[in-house]
Amino acid sequence: MKIVFMNQLSATSETSGAKYAQLWIGEEEDLWQLGWSSNTMGEDQVDIWYEGDSWNEMMHIYRFQLAIKMSEGYRPLIEGIFHETEEYKQRSLNTQKLQCYSELYGREELYQALCAWRRKKASTERKAPYFIASNRLLRMISAFVPFTLEELRELPGVGENKTAEYGQEILDMTTKETRAHGFPLDWVYTELKEEEYESWNYKQKEQKYKQELEKFNLKKSVLTGITSGQSLDEISTISGLGRRELVDFLEELEKSGYDTEILIAKELVWMTDDEQELIWNAYDELGTSFLKPILHKVYGEDPTGMGPLDQLYERLRMVRIRYRRQTESSRQVG
Repeated sequence: MKIVFMNQLSATSETSGAKYAQLWIGEEEDLWQLGWSSNTMGEDQVDIWYEGDSWNEMMHIYRFQLAIKMSEGYRPLIEGIFHETEEYKQRSLNTQKLQCYSELYGREELYQALCAWRRKKASTERKAPYFIASNRLLRMISAFVPFTLEELRELPGVGENKTAEYGQEILDMTTKETRAHGFPLDWVYTELKEEEYESWNYKQKEQKYKQELEKFNLKKSVLTGITSGQSLDEISTISGLGRRELVDFLEELEKSGYDTEILIAKELVWMTDDEQELIWNAYDELGTSFLKPILHKVYGEDPTGMGPLDQLYERLRMVRIRYRRQTESSRQVG
């Protein structure tokens, strides 16, 4: 096997001293192998993380497994081994450190109070809670405890609109607190220990790459099911997605350039040409953004007599995939 990449990593602990390991990628006859070699208690150990022909799949596993090792304390001899995009590497270091400090040193009681306020606000305004404020922002508020609107605006994720809409209600909670540090927040960058930030940062990478790997594996299982002619129910069982989630995922695949027509044709084989034409014409007239107007246009103001609503909406979503694919193709040709 030809080794195409190798890096040495080391970790130090008070109990076991220095530990060394090697991370490597090999290639033989168009097959890739990704592995981790280490020496524990005088015994060599080799873990094969991946064997196969997909470079893309291997790199998802590479990033996730590497992030786990680095969150355990391993550090590479050669930096930059995550092969991240420039966009990710250029994220604001200061913002990340503020986030790190807030998660490590936030006031849990104040954070829970802010969460309760957000739930009540979201219910009153009929909005998703994250439209009011993200968990990350509430953590920062609980850690840095702004006393004025100007201080609140210094936190990443707070703009003029959010300040005007919710600022005073937030200050009604924070101004009851005491704090050891004030604003500006430059003190965070010196008070936060570098090893604390590094450990937190690699945990963030671990979570990020785990999600990416799970999404990659989900896409792989769905596409494999489509290619092999499986039904929506069969793919749902294999992937763990409900039918509604799976149809939504099919729309995502189409947007990314994948063709899901084999599965759609299989599921809509019982739909009459007249019904599909009615749906098609409704999309022509009303657009594809909202399904409820399409539902009433095609099936009437009381569509329950035409079948279960979830089934009717499923048909509309599948025909919408066809409709968008054809209109996009026509636009490119034109």
